[in-house]
Amino acid sequence: MSDYYQSLSSRVQQRLQGRIGRCDVALGELTVEVPKAHLLEVCRVLRDEPEFACEQLIDLCGLDYSAYGNGGWSGPHYAVAYHLLSVHNNHRIRLKVFTDGEVPLVDSVVSIWSSANWYEREAFDLFGIVFEGHPDLRRILTDYGFVGHPFRKDFPVSGNVEMRYDPDKGRVVYQPVSIEPRDMIPRVIRHDHRYVTPEVPVAQGDK
Repeated sequence: MSDYYQSLSSRVQQRLQGRIGRCDVALGELTVEVPKAHLLEVCRVLRDEPEFACEQLIDLCGLDYSAYGNGGWSGPHYAVAYHLLSVHNNHRIRLKVFTDGEVPLVDSVVSIWSSANWYEREAFDLFGIVFEGHPDLRRILTDYGFVGHPFRKDFPVSGNVEMRYDPDKGRVVYQPVSIEPRDMIPRVIRHDHRYVTPEVPVAQGDK
């Protein structure tokens, strides 16, 4: 299978030369990095041309690279990964697009694969990535009054707001969280009998 994907990688690089970045095969999978400016063009080629024929988008997810490599990452803050499937050719291709900025922007691929609709809404909801051209970009998993994007690395574990029922107003209201934020640091056990090797008595005849 890896030989097939090495061949597929070569064909993708030859066809899309100058419009893609890295094109790597690892663990039997092909991953192609695509600059934002060429995303839609590359997607249409991979969908429409018979040797690729990626007629299905089976998954799309956001990524936060801010803590990648133990904080040694110096590239863009966010990325979007697209998992494409060709039923006709029985292969898969993963696209990765990096983005940055106060409001990270990526073109919507809903016009190419309609299945991207709810996936892009999920990535917007959880990571705050805005997909330009999406027909109805709004939250899909969190509440309408939710503040922030919970899959970002800098999002507090306790959240920003909590809700409660207000009997005076007769409805649910939002308020700042009332619990103190905590740093969840694992306890390191330095002295524990489970890790101490017991001394074995030496028989007199063994000395």
